[in-house]
Amino acid sequence: MTKQKSTEDLTLKKLIHRYLTWIEIEKNYSKYTLEKYAHYLAVFQEWLAKHYQQEYIERLTPEIVRHYRVYLSRHEDQFGRTMSMATQSYYIISLRSFLRYLARKGIKSLAPEKIDLPKAESRSLKFLSREQVERLLTMPSLQKPEGLRDRTVMEVLFSTGLRVSEMAKLDRDKIDLKQREFGIIGKGRRPRVVFLTQRAADWLARYLHSREDANKPLWIRIAGKKSDPTTGGEKMRLTVRSIQRIVEKYRLLAGLPIKVSPHVLRHSFATSLLQNGADLRSVQEMLGHKNVSTTQIYTHVTNPQLKQVHDKFLK
Repeated sequence: MTKQKSTEDLTLKKLIHRYLTWIEIEKNYSKYTLEKYAHYLAVFQEWLAKHYQQEYIERLTPEIVRHYRVYLSRHEDQFGRTMSMATQSYYIISLRSFLRYLARKGIKSLAPEKIDLPKAESRSLKFLSREQVERLLTMPSLQKPEGLRDRTVMEVLFSTGLRVSEMAKLDRDKIDLKQREFGIIGKGRRPRVVFLTQRAADWLARYLHSREDANKPLWIRIAGKKSDPTTGGEKMRLTVRSIQRIVEKYRLLAGLPIKVSPHVLRHSFATSLLQNGADLRSVQEMLGHKNVSTTQIYTHVTNPQLKQVHDKFLK
């Protein structure tokens, strides 16, 4: 009986559940990341059961993984679109992370180092010039309540460099407009202080003054059914996707040449800081990067000293 129970505990489904619990508690992964990893591993589990009739991970081989990668590269969604290399990488990264967990726990399976990541597509860093940012920010019509909200959303995004997931979680009572700062728990559940420019603080004050509700979330839906006040207005909170749609809407109205997302505004925030003389470590802190190496992606487009050296010797 004990042996049977032990075998059942090693099914792929059970191990994935244990892994997801582990990264939530021990690794402090965010709810958003947990949902993504759960989805990626569920796809793998379903594919493995369908094509190999396997529910145990110990029989996984490099050949099986290669077939899975072929499946990912050929898979089409309901609109006939295939996955980008970047998206395929997320599926493989989650699988490797899962296998590393199994190795850590002494559970027999394929060694994670035997799985290579798909080669990433070469992409240049997207960011907006200050003129383009201004054009974007002035697009919302202030004659409508959602226009004031949307303007404030974009002002705060550019002023703080917040990740869109961090932005969506903000509560109105945590914002100190007088000091122009507030604390957040960011990626990896790392705390940091976020600062507002005077301009962003002024827009935020104007937006909050226009609110007639007592809902807790900072960013809420303007139209639609009002939520039960006993929940603090959580059902009124703008989602990550809603904030992304806001930025995309005004990007189209502004006629900007590149696709703009909240993350592009984050890039623009960091780029603007470095172009104006901020040091890399300070920008790292403001962005909430765990390692300065992540912040260094901005330096090749923002280092005026290097450009001066280049111009001096290559006239």
